[in-house]
Amino acid sequence: MSTQRVALWDNARFGAIALMVAGHTLTKMVGENDAAFTLYVFIYAFHVPVLVAVSGYFTKGTAPDDNRIRSVFTDILVPYLIFEVIWSVVLFLYNGSFRLDVTRASWTLWFLLALAIWRIILPYLVALKYPLLISIVISIAAGYFPIDQTFSAARVLGFLPFFVFGWQLRQWNLGERWIALGSQSVIRWRLAATTFMLAVAVAISISVPFWREVQIRSFITYDAGYSSFGYDQWWSGAVRLAAMVVAAGMIMAFLILIPREQTWFTQFGQATMYVYLLHTFVLYPLREYGVLDGERPFWYILLAVVLSFGLTVALSTKPVVKLFKPLVQPNLNWLFVTPRDASR
Repeated sequence: MSTQRVALWDNARFGAIALMVAGHTLTKMVGENDAAFTLYVFIYAFHVPVLVAVSGYFTKGTAPDDNRIRSVFTDILVPYLIFEVIWSVVLFLYNGSFRLDVTRASWTLWFLLALAIWRIILPYLVALKYPLLISIVISIAAGYFPIDQTFSAARVLGFLPFFVFGWQLRQWNLGERWIALGSQSVIRWRLAATTFMLAVAVAISISVPFWREVQIRSFITYDAGYSSFGYDQWWSGAVRLAAMVVAAGMIMAFLILIPREQTWFTQFGQATMYVYLLHTFVLYPLREYGVLDGERPFWYILLAVVLSFGLTVALSTKPVVKLFKPLVQPNLNWLFVTPRDASR
């Protein structure tokens, strides 16, 4: 039996993945450009947390059944292995060295490993009292240890609160309550959300030297321990906590501002995994050959962001989905036992 899709969440998926592509487009230009740095920090402050939270929203906290166990293989682990092999070949063609290490994800593939781990551990975590609080403590504490990116461990622990936060939103029925809310209340909430987002953007833009000095980029990527970027102080975890609080507010503001109804881009929200896995093959050569690197004028940065949005749309279209479906969503029915076999 098929489950009816809700436009709000497909809209949110598309918006979040579009922001992610824009962030990856800007990454190598932030060193010399304050405008690029401002956009980058604003986007990275919440775009991954949104993707993680939406994933958590649709993950059940109960013991997995056969379908959920299979989905970990078909939707996450097998595509991860396929694209790790592809990336190993691509990098060999670029630099002449071949390396295939499935324990250390290539570029954006860390998210697939993390998603598999979050789905597996969620039932155990939510069996405890105060799972959101516990996940926050785990994330903050992890930053004090030299945890590397083997099996995406640093990010698994760092972003864990956002996955649990998404699950918690479902328990509070906030999605359904928001969709059912009257138009006048929606307008008031959207005004508040817009004000909050603008305040964050202004706070970043007027204090770029400060944010560079405190290495805010290292805090909002959650991919390394505090000491690895020069923070040995006992209070370093408070900075991560502050970043998480701001990100949580931005997640809520983003979801409030996203249209609740069907839009022209709603259908594209069903293909976010294709965008996630494929956009890097377009951006990588552009970044490596200097097109998306170095000091650039503002118009160039703005154009790059606009084109990144176009790339997101293009990779969400039906022809692209049809062409790459065997890689992104391979048919693996042959791999699994039938219910009769499983009962033996």
